[in-house]
Amino acid sequence: MERSLRAARLATFGFFTLNGFVLGMWVVHIPVVEHRAGVSHAVLGWLLLLLGAGAFAGMQLVGPLTDRYGARKAVPVSAALCGAALALPGLATNVWTLGAALLVLGFGNGCLDVSMNTHAVQVERGYGRPVMSAFHAFFSVGGVLAALVGARTLSWHWSAPVTLAAVSVFALVVTALATPLLLRPPAEKKRGRRSHEEARHATEQADTAPRKTPPHIWALAALALMLMLCEGVANDWSVLALQDVLDAPAATAAFAYGAFSTAMTVGRLLTDRVAARFGPVAVVQYGAALGAIGLTAVALSPWIPLALVGWAVFGIGLSGCVPQLFSAAGHADQESAGTNVSRVAGLGYLGMLAGPAIIGPLTHFIPLNLTFFLPVTFCVIAACTATRILPRWSGRVT
Repeated sequence: MERSLRAARLATFGFFTLNGFVLGMWVVHIPVVEHRAGVSHAVLGWLLLLLGAGAFAGMQLVGPLTDRYGARKAVPVSAALCGAALALPGLATNVWTLGAALLVLGFGNGCLDVSMNTHAVQVERGYGRPVMSAFHAFFSVGGVLAALVGARTLSWHWSAPVTLAAVSVFALVVTALATPLLLRPPAEKKRGRRSHEEARHATEQADTAPRKTPPHIWALAALALMLMLCEGVANDWSVLALQDVLDAPAATAAFAYGAFSTAMTVGRLLTDRVAARFGPVAVVQYGAALGAIGLTAVALSPWIPLALVGWAVFGIGLSGCVPQLFSAAGHADQESAGTNVSRVAGLGYLGMLAGPAIIGPLTHFIPLNLTFFLPVTFCVIAACTATRILPRWSGRVT
């Protein structure tokens, strides 16, 4: 294995971990930032939509730019923007400045999400075997590190502006250290063998005749929307469901999200081996089916232990699905990898935001646990359609 490829894989792990760490530090400091800006819970809920809108915009913008200039340039710029933007919410003192800060932070996160996943596809292509899921696992590891670091700095009574600014500086340092390890885009290598005139002509043709996103990429994006909606439901409703439906104490209910997130992380660390042996179709097909079984157990369980097991099974099932969709989108067309990943990531992100928002209104008509049959249905759809949408990339990393 080439040393440069191993170094690029290490750098990709670093950027995924950094992304999870930056977002985790924001989450840990939400109550402090909310108080400092003087906004209510309701207003904060609306402001968080700006975070999502910024992320979606960043994803759609950086995808084509990554294809044009290469992930080697897009990743560090995106990481620097995301890291620097983390300091902004800590400086916000009213609703307007907080809204603007969240919009910029979301934009930077969206840019980094797509560019680093596109680079991960390039690394996976170099290895010739699945390695994508492990990268996503380290995003979760970054979130865990943020929870530990954030808890410590809060216990030391560090202010939000100081802590978030310090993390911004740390993010810029990590970006500077990891950037030289990134792979050169394949397009750059191709241009090196051609004359400058041929390269200019090809660039002009690409600029005047932009490619349309093919239907199978939108099919992957639809699957990502459904499966990430399921993940969003677990993130925002798992603890509340255990409290409201089964009358679990608050401390016990917290284990619902803990069981889900831990299972997701462990599952993603193991999925690459499963995908290498059985193929990405099997990962999505059987993973989504397992997720449906786990969430059904949660919805129907009369016992707290069984519900906790259900959340863990749900997490294991979902853990490897979305990375396979990102990988499939990136490998579908090497020259449009960034654009294709941006489509899948963008709709998937909308699904994650929409899941909690859909469940809330449904509880006015049916009990909370029964609303979970909506994500169960999406898992079943994903399991049934995986063989139609994914086979063209199964077992083939080129």
